[in-house]
Amino acid sequence: MKRDFAALQGEFDLLVCGGGIYGAWTAYDAALRGLRVALVEQGDWAGATSSCSSKLIHGGLRYLETYDFKLVRKALKERRRLLRIAPHRVWPLRFGVPVYADSRNGTLLLKAGLTLYDALAGFPGEPMQHHHFWQQGFSQHFPFLNESGLHGGFTYGDAQTDDARLVLELVAGAQAHGAVCVNYAQLHVWNEQDGQVCGATVQDVVGGGTSQVSARQCVSTAGQWTTLTAQGRAWCRLSKGIHLVLPALPTSEAILLTAKKDGRVFFIIPWYGRTLLGTTDTDYRGDIDKVVVDEADVEYLLEAANGYLKQAWTSADVIGSYAGLRVMKQSDAAHPSAASRDWELKTAPNGLHHAIGGKLTSAREDAAVIVDTVCRRLGVAAPCATEERDLPWKPQQDFSAWSAQVSARAQALGIDGESAQWLQRRHGVRIAELFRLVEQAPQSSARIVPELPFIHAELSLCACDEMVVHLSDLLRRRLPLLILAKLDTAALQRLAVAVAPLLGWDERRIAQEVAACRS
Repeated sequence: MKRDFAALQGEFDLLVCGGGIYGAWTAYDAALRGLRVALVEQGDWAGATSSCSSKLIHGGLRYLETYDFKLVRKALKERRRLLRIAPHRVWPLRFGVPVYADSRNGTLLLKAGLTLYDALAGFPGEPMQHHHFWQQGFSQHFPFLNESGLHGGFTYGDAQTDDARLVLELVAGAQAHGAVCVNYAQLHVWNEQDGQVCGATVQDVVGGGTSQVSARQCVSTAGQWTTLTAQGRAWCRLSKGIHLVLPALPTSEAILLTAKKDGRVFFIIPWYGRTLLGTTDTDYRGDIDKVVVDEADVEYLLEAANGYLKQAWTSADVIGSYAGLRVMKQSDAAHPSAASRDWELKTAPNGLHHAIGGKLTSAREDAAVIVDTVCRRLGVAAPCATEERDLPWKPQQDFSAWSAQVSARAQALGIDGESAQWLQRRHGVRIAELFRLVEQAPQSSARIVPELPFIHAELSLCACDEMVVHLSDLLRRRLPLLILAKLDTAALQRLAVAVAPLLGWDERRIAQEVAACRS
């Protein structure tokens, strides 16, 4: 993956503005259909909401309470598809749901809901179907939960991903099929001819200068930045969600819980050897460029979790945190939790298409609708190519056999077993390039941070071939170290110095990058 701002000078069939999950799927789909595609992003790939999710590929069990069966069925269909076409990128994750004496939903109601969830998923069987446990069996699964008043509970299947890596792989796939994909390329203005959008003026945030990008069709997948216009504000409702990163709990399964304070659903999720606690869901009317984790958000989540834990977490246990904005269709729902998570395509009078709302899980199907619309406008008869196509970094052989071979190779190179498993999920077939780096520099098989499954060779691979511009790109989205570890200035300095020769940084630039990460 190489960044080439000059390549935007050409004429395109489709210009996509916004490099999150919706922009990435749209560009990838359109490129596979043979369209000449340009994808631009004002910051880094997945730099906003698409790297601030709960990292789940799921149907949304809680949406059954609002009778949104259509959305749940759609998401479960996509979950099944992604597990098939991207087993390296999306993997099964079981959830537990405890039933206490004071639970809002009792055993019978949960049983009915989970049976319906399995039915909407097409009765997937193991490892997705639900199971019931009485108190002792459930406590064995989740020994850290309070047992007072616990009647038992259920476990059921969903799936997990690394959201930023998913976006990156799709961008790489689009680029491999001829799309021009440029991060740090900021939209200055949409250009019009005879009242119809015909491209955009795009500014190079890295090198300065601008480019006039000509395109027959244009799509905005700008997420929260859609609300910069009065038209966008009329279409969108913004909700802030935060997550806290906490120490690992003794389980490989996640938990779905209900906050006793207000009845909201939240998750406790294992991820990269840590625990994600989230999320909040509050209307947001602040600065869309500066979405921060407030102290009240932290207190809310810790209080909600501590209502169930034997050993309480405190703010001192918080390793990292992140905040993002959900974009939802405008609604009159009293609380954002009650607003629809479904998606729609809006087309303005000037012909500019806008993606509004949606979910990480169902973005592929929604992007197919976008590209279908674009193709009709262009008079192109090309069906969607992403439905059954494996993601670009999926191994072509049997996945289990490939995984076993890769694990053996990693062990021979001195890479520990946990890191090897996560390397497969992060890089897919590109792990072969990583192994070559380790062969050349055996010391690069060591972990960057002892308690996290990332190795030094990844720094080189990502810096060289994943369109990294800033240190934060590398340490937040290519490897999520900034949220999973407390890196002090000295640690950031060491990492910046290690990749500086690969990125052409001098001492002044290193200092700037370290300072930016610290802030």
